Amino acid sequence: MSDPEVKDEEHRDDRDAGSDTERDVEERRHGVKRVVGLLGPGLITGASDDDPSGIATYAQAGAIYGYGTLWTVPVVLPLMIAVQEICDRTASATGKSLGALARERFTGGWRIVILLLVVALFAANGLNAAADLLAVGEGMELLHAGPAQLWSAVAGLGIGVMLFFGSFTIVAKIIRWLCLSLFAYVGVLVVANVDWVDVLKGLAGFGFELTPAYLAMIVAILGTSLSPYLFFWQSEDRIEEMRVAPEGGDEPVPLVRRGRKRARRQLLETRIDVVIGMAFSVLVMFAIIVATAATLGAEGEKVETAADAARALEPIAGPGASVLFALGFIGSGLLAVPVLVTAGSAALAALLGRDWSLAASPRRDPFFYTLVGVGTVGGVVLSLVSANAVQLLVFSALINGIVAAPFLILVMIIARDRKVMGAFRAGPLAASVGWLAAGVMTVASVLGVVLTIAAIFGG
Repeated sequence: MSDPEVKDEEHRDDRDAGSDTERDVEERRHGVKRVVGLLGPGLITGASDDDPSGIATYAQAGAIYGYGTLWTVPVVLPLMIAVQEICDRTASATGKSLGALARERFTGGWRIVILLLVVALFAANGLNAAADLLAVGEGMELLHAGPAQLWSAVAGLGIGVMLFFGSFTIVAKIIRWLCLSLFAYVGVLVVANVDWVDVLKGLAGFGFELTPAYLAMIVAILGTSLSPYLFFWQSEDRIEEMRVAPEGGDEPVPLVRRGRKRARRQLLETRIDVVIGMAFSVLVMFAIIVATAATLGAEGEKVETAADAARALEPIAGPGASVLFALGFIGSGLLAVPVLVTAGSAALAALLGRDWSLAASPRRDPFFYTLVGVGTVGGVVLSLVSANAVQLLVFSALINGIVAAPFLILVMIIARDRKVMGAFRAGPLAASVGWLAAGVMTVASVLGVVLTIAAIFGG
C-alpha cells in the first residue's frame, strides 16, 4: 500500500473513530432497538427457510420416523450458519451479488455451465413457489375461506403486484411477525407427551435407518435446510440493504472502502443477524419434528394434507390448531414465494450482466422484472394443476437437496478467492465448515439422484 493510500486509510479510520463514539452513545440509549435493528437478511433468510416446504418435510419426518431424523438438527445448524455467513460476506466485502461475482470470476465454458445451473435453479424455484402457493391456498381452506386453488392464484397474483409496484421490505416486516406463529410448535414441546430420552437418542443418531425411503427423507431435510435459492437471496438482500444505507446507492459501498473499524463492525453485525436467523430456523425445525413425533408419530398417523399436519398442534391449541397452523402456513408461504422468485431472477439477471433491484421500477430494470413475472405466473399455473400440497412440498425439498451441491462449490470458490474478496475472504474455520457443507450436499445430491431414478424405474 502506497503512502497516500495509508494516509487515506488512517484518515478514514479517524473519521470512523469519531462516528463510533456517537454510535456508542446511541447504542447505550437504545440497546434493544439496536439489536432488533441488526436483524435483516439473516432473519428473513431463516424465516424463509421454514417455508411450507420445510414445515411439510419436517412434519412428515416426525410423523413417519418419530425422533429418528433428529440427528440432522445438530448437523445442519453449523452448516447453515457457515454457508449463509459466507454468502453474506461475499456481498458485504465486494458490494456485488453472487450472480455478479460468478460472472466476474468465471469465463468461457465455466460461465455457460453456471448459466445452465442458474436456469435450473430458476425452474426449481418455480416448482418450490408453486408448492408454497398451494400451501397458502390449503391454509386458507383450513380457515374455511374457500378452495385452495383459488387462494393460491390470489396469493400469487397479489405477490406479483407487490413485487412490481409495492415495497417488499414493508410487507416482509408484517409477514415476519405472522411467521412467529410457528413458535406454537415450541409450545407443544412443553404440553405434549414428549419422551425426552428418545429425543436425546434421536439427536445422537440412534434412529438412523438404511432404507431408501428414510434416506430420501434425509435428502429432503438437507435440501430444505440448505436450499440453494437462500445462498443467492442472502447476498442479494444484503446488497439491497447496502443500497438503502446512508452511504449506499446504485453502487453499494463494500467493506474495503469503509475503513477497518467500520468494516469490523459491519462484519460483526451481519454475523449476529445470520446466527440469530439460522438459530431461529433450526429451532422451528427441531420443534416441528419433535411435536409431530410426539403426537402424530405416536399414533402412527401419516401427514398427507395440511389438515393432518395441523393436528400436531392440538395439544396446545385444541380446536384452534387448524387456525394456528393455517396462519403459519400462510405467513411462511407469503414470505417465501417472493424470496424464491426474486432470488432466481436476480441471480440470472446479474449473471447475464443485467441490472436488478426491487427498489428500482420495472421500467428501469425490465429484464429483471420480466423474469420476476415469469417466475410468479409460472408458480401460479403450477399450483393450479397440482393436487396435493404436502407431496409437492416434500418433492421440491428433495429437488433442492439434489441441486444444492454445485452452488455450494461455486460459493466456496468465490469466497476463498483473494482477488475477488481481498482481505475479507473466508478464513480457515469458515472455509472448512463451508467445504464440509459442500461435501455433505454432494453426497446428498448423488443419493437423491440414485433414489429418484430407482423410484422411477422401480415403479
